[in-house]
Amino acid sequence: MSPLEKKRIAAVKTADAINAIEGAPISSYARSLSASWARGELTGEQMKQALLAYHRRIAEQERQSRV
Repeated sequence: MSPLEKKRIAAVKTADAINAIEGAPISSYARSLSASWARGELTGEQMKQALLAYHRRIAEQERQSRV
């Protein structure tokens, strides 16, 4: 495991811990993206765009279910 990967894994664990303290749930999809980012398979920007697209889809599904 590279030093960068170790640093990224620590960053993900810290972010997850902060979210847990705040009571913010972390989706399995977000966990999967975080793991991919930690391994260097995604850039931070790619992860951000994927999460935004995911949440937009969820919001659209919620809007459609209320109609």
